[in-house]
Amino acid sequence: MSEGTIKKFMFVNRKAPYGTVYALESLEVVLITAAFDQDVSLVFMDDGVFQLKKGQQTKGIENKNFSPTYRALDGYDIEKLYVEEEALAARGLTEDDLLVDVAVMSRADLGKLMEEMDVVLSF
Repeated sequence: MSEGTIKKFMFVNRKAPYGTVYALESLEVVLITAAFDQDVSLVFMDDGVFQLKKGQQTKGIENKNFSPTYRALDGYDIEKLYVEEEALAARGLTEDDLLVDVAVMSRADLGKLMEEMDVVLSF
């Protein structure tokens, strides 16, 4: 990659926020990628939609609640957050249940968006 080349990265989050390292690892990779001035998008599908749910309490599972970090993404110029409409509905959630502003899109439309990316990584 030549200096100054900007790639379009999409990070697809499919796992629940706790119980595995996927959600936290994804967030760290997203922040690193953005630090290198790349075009970053995040997609939340399947149980990944729970990563954005308001009011998470993690004391009982003895894990640090990292969900407030999603509110800081704007400071890293990460503004392209997408949530799969079908995943929200299947889990009884609405856009109002989420702690950040997102674009809710159908699975089909997200697939089209993924085709426009240079790099797609799934966590």
